[in-house]
Amino acid sequence: MTELSRMPLAPVTIALVRHGETDWNRERRIQGLTDIPLNDTGRRQAAEAAEALRTESWDAIYASPLSRAAETASIMAERLGLAAPVHVPELVERRHGALEGLDPEGRAALEASAATIEGLEPRSAVIERSSAALLALAERHSGGRVLAVAHGGVIHSLILHLSDWTLPAPGYRIDNGSVHLVRVADGALELVEPERLTGTAD
Repeated sequence: MTELSRMPLAPVTIALVRHGETDWNRERRIQGLTDIPLNDTGRRQAAEAAEALRTESWDAIYASPLSRAAETASIMAERLGLAAPVHVPELVERRHGALEGLDPEGRAALEASAATIEGLEPRSAVIERSSAALLALAERHSGGRVLAVAHGGVIHSLILHLSDWTLPAPGYRIDNGSVHLVRVADGALELVEPERLTGTAD
């Protein structure tokens, strides 16, 4: 768990939404901080994510400022009747440095030939900045429900951290447009429905 340093708040639910598809996602290229826009499939996924969340009420929507997340959030905000998304720089994707733009074969070749990857952001740094951002959002919305549109690397890192590195199970995919819930309760950030991440839930 990641704890708040201030007084405990009323429980806050945060829906972490992975942005819609980009052409680089389709080509399985590593994006990192490279600002690749949504494609038409990604825009449709953003609309579908909003429809899936329509059964609940939401107070606000936040997003990484990278265009693929920002546009996903804008599409969702319009469909859910929310104010324009607020950009949160700490929710940007993990910086992958020299790996950015590479497909799986290129990544494997570089990792096999280099002891370290130039410019790769430590996962611990991703966890620290994204956790702090979510806790800050909770402080703004005590007792509320908010959406946060981020990236696969960020969401995966948070799941690892909040499960003490036991989840997600091997083979579990954080798909474009998927939603994962976390909660701030009793001053700590925790996973909601962690059994979903095992790949064995119905």
